[in-house]
Amino acid sequence: MADTPAPATGSTGYGADSITVLKGLEAVRKRPGMYIGSTGENGLHHLVYEVVDNSIDEALAGHCDRIEVTIHRDNSITVSDNGRGIPVDLHPTEGLPGVELALTVLHAGGKFDKNSYKVSGGLHGVGVSVVNALSEQLTVTVDRAGARHQMTFVRGHTTQKLTVIGIAAGTGTTVHFKPDPEIFNTLEYSWTTLSDRLRQLAFLNGGITIVLTDEREETPKAETFLYKGGLVEFVTWLTRTKRNLHPKPVHFSATRDDVDVDCALQWEDGYNENTFTFVNNINTHEGGTHLTGFRSALTRTINEVAKKSNALKKEGFTLSGDDAREGMTCVLHVKVREPQFEGQTKTKLGNSEVEGIVRAIVNEHLGQFLDENPAVGRAIIEKAVSAARAREAARKARDLVRKKTGLENAVLPGKLADCSLEDPALCEIYLVEGDSAGGSAKMGRNRSFQAILPLRGKILNVERARIDKILGNEEIRSIITAIGCGVREDFKLAEARYHKIILMTDADVDGAHIRTLLLTFFFRQMPELIEAGYIYIAQPPLYRVAKGKEEYYAYNEEERSAFSKRLAEGSGKGSVNLQRYKGLGEMNPDQLWKTTMDPDTRTVMRVTLQDAVEASKLFDELMGDNVEPRRQFIEANAKYVSVLDV
Repeated sequence: MADTPAPATGSTGYGADSITVLKGLEAVRKRPGMYIGSTGENGLHHLVYEVVDNSIDEALAGHCDRIEVTIHRDNSITVSDNGRGIPVDLHPTEGLPGVELALTVLHAGGKFDKNSYKVSGGLHGVGVSVVNALSEQLTVTVDRAGARHQMTFVRGHTTQKLTVIGIAAGTGTTVHFKPDPEIFNTLEYSWTTLSDRLRQLAFLNGGITIVLTDEREETPKAETFLYKGGLVEFVTWLTRTKRNLHPKPVHFSATRDDVDVDCALQWEDGYNENTFTFVNNINTHEGGTHLTGFRSALTRTINEVAKKSNALKKEGFTLSGDDAREGMTCVLHVKVREPQFEGQTKTKLGNSEVEGIVRAIVNEHLGQFLDENPAVGRAIIEKAVSAARAREAARKARDLVRKKTGLENAVLPGKLADCSLEDPALCEIYLVEGDSAGGSAKMGRNRSFQAILPLRGKILNVERARIDKILGNEEIRSIITAIGCGVREDFKLAEARYHKIILMTDADVDGAHIRTLLLTFFFRQMPELIEAGYIYIAQPPLYRVAKGKEEYYAYNEEERSAFSKRLAEGSGKGSVNLQRYKGLGEMNPDQLWKTTMDPDTRTVMRVTLQDAVEASKLFDELMGDNVEPRRQFIEANAKYVSVLDV
């Protein structure tokens, strides 16, 4: 009989004993980012969403119509609902109460049982157990079968077994948790972030009351979200600052093959499309099969209506999807029993059958609506035909900025100082306000990987312009040509010549306005750059504080005061010299490099898109035609301004 070989651990010492087995919720605490995305502000708020989603699932199943969320003074959270209550009886095989299983075991919950929930908003069924694992303390109270039950956990471990603490008049679940400071970088909840999400859930689930209360202020504030009109009210809210082409949103809903489709549409006289899609309450900002089905049906239906009315007889063209969707705001909510998500952030629907279902429902119901409401149809067709004419004019303008290879056939901006490296992942371009600052940036930069494009004055406000006018703007053409990936239907992310596009403007009101104009342009015309994480904002210092040969750069008032005090109390002769930079051009090249352009010492902020609905609303308020929302925004936020240049 041959000898049994010894374990081949080798000199590295890597054997079976090197493999770590994480039991229970230990894996969540070890790698929290895998479950909630991050341990920063986004992850902190995600804990609330996970608990609220459980209550929403109860509502979708028809057992809950009220959800209350409270932010306490210590930034702990309470979420309560009047649903059925998490089961408290013993599980037949696990021997634990259902509520304990749901809170301590990953992938344990009613969402995996089709008889419990028809549809569910959770992606992986790990929600409330993850919240438990990442909480310093969590207490769950369940009203069920006439009794009030309670359990307590510390960092995912049971500290108080399920106990009956009283009599319950109704049913429901209350979860109180305090995020663990050992896990999270911040424990401060944002009222705005939570209210935006809860408002969205109330719109998507018409008839459900959601109450948000904040106890952190001397006088607690509360807001109630209840929208019986559902998506119609959602679209009305989104378009409340616009000039609409028809008085009420187009709305239809239908169910086919266990897929529920709910859709509301409104056209207005602007030029931007705002389409927001959801699956089981999840914001699918990457789109998917439901969006593909909707768009193809919309284009086909609009063209059919146009042909019936002979609106295209003299034009000699058919309407494109962009033509049909110009000025359209749409919310599409699809409920699917077993959604299959794909994409980098798991927010792109992949169910192939959903595309055909959505297409058929939109074709039928939108076509029927437009046939029955010819005045609305005419307004939409006239808008689309006007867009098509502008598209032809834009084609000529686009030819100036479209490139085939490299920058071939494009009118290169002569003021672009390009970099020598060709790998886009290593290259960055600064969009700089003014020729003076552009000159300093060109002299101070690292020519191998940093390109500079100075911008003269303020670019066109694209929120108020059609594509032909946008592409006719010299500064915008320069930006598109320099970046190299085209715009709108010509856009190809892989052809971007730089993976860092850094907006560098003065630290004054005009600089802030130019930065907002640039962000509006990228959000409306090249949003893929934001989604890819390619857009950044430079952070030039506000002050230089110096004494003798010692100098510091301050980025806010607090730093300025601290540096001034340090230098004043330090040794050496002379007084403290304070310089306020109102413009980038006031810095010489070596100062600009040291403070704002050197990757080893600079601070840049990456622009991210967390909520497309709120972002679109904000750009409309700040940059749209309607003055009243802008005035209201200024009045509401003026108190937060700390430095104002006049």
